[in-house]
Amino acid sequence: MVPEPPTGSAQLLGPADVRRIAASLGLRPSKTRGQNFVVDPNTVRRIVRTAGVTADDVVVEVGPGLGSLTLALLPEVARVVAVEIDDVLAAALPVTVRDHVPDLADRLDVVAADAVRVSTLPGPAPTALVANLPYNVAIPVLLHLLETVPSLRRALVMVQKEVAARLAAGPGSRTYGVPSVKAAWYAEVHLAGTVPRTVFWPVPNVDSGLVALTCRPPPAGADRRDVFTVVDAAFAQRRKTLRAALAGWAGSPAAAEELLRAAGIDPKARGEQLSVDEFAGIAAAAGN
Repeated sequence: MVPEPPTGSAQLLGPADVRRIAASLGLRPSKTRGQNFVVDPNTVRRIVRTAGVTADDVVVEVGPGLGSLTLALLPEVARVVAVEIDDVLAAALPVTVRDHVPDLADRLDVVAADAVRVSTLPGPAPTALVANLPYNVAIPVLLHLLETVPSLRRALVMVQKEVAARLAAGPGSRTYGVPSVKAAWYAEVHLAGTVPRTVFWPVPNVDSGLVALTCRPPPAGADRRDVFTVVDAAFAQRRKTLRAALAGWAGSPAAAEELLRAAGIDPKARGEQLSVDEFAGIAAAAGN
C-alpha cells in the first residue's frame, strides 16, 4: 500500500534555478538527446493538472532532465519513476529533489537507462505516463512504453507540435499515418493543448503540443505485430491503393484484394482512410 502524498506544493524551478543547476553540473544541453528544459513553473503545473493524475498514481516520467516536471508531480502522486538516459542528470535528480522537497525524496525512483530499451521498472506497477519527451525519439519511446507497461491507464506527453498532430489524427486526416494508427492500438488519443517554445531553455525552433491518451484494450482477433506489419506496408506507399500497397505483404495484388474483400475493405481505398480496427480486420483475415 502506497502512502498518501502530503498536501502542499513543491518549490518549482524557474529560469535562474535551471541555469544554476546546469552550471553546477557543467552541463551544456545536448541537441543529440533533445535536451530542452522547461523553465516555467506554470507550464509544469498545467501539465500535471491536464494529466489528471491523483494520489493513487504511480507515474513514469521519461527524460526528467533537471527536474522541473518531477518536482511538480511528486506532491500529487504516490510515486514517480524517472527514466533518464543521461548519467549525469540521473545522478543529479535525487539531489535536486532532496534540496527542494526533502519530505518527498523517498517517492522518487531514478532509472538510468534509455527509455526505448527499458523492459522492467522498479516498484509498484505504473498507472500513468507523464513526460516531456525528447523530440527526436518521442514516438518510439511512447509506443515502446505503451507496449512494455500494460498497467498504464493514461498518459500525457509533451512533444513537437507536428508530432502531436500526427499522433492524435483520425482516419482521413492529412496528418493521419503510422504513428496515429499505432497509438490508437493502445489508447484513445486527443490533443490537450499547445505549449510555446519560450518556456524552454534553450529555446527550440518549434512549439510543442500536449497529447493525452486514455488506454484501452486493443482490437480483438489479431496480433499486434501482424497488425503493425500491415500498417507499415499500407503507409509505405501512401499514394497507392491498398490493393497495390499490400501486394508485397500479401504475395500479389490479387491476394491483397482477396484479403481486403474478406475484411470488408474496398481494395481501391488507401491506408489513410482506415481505422485501427479495420487494419486489425485485414490482419485477422490473413490469419484465417
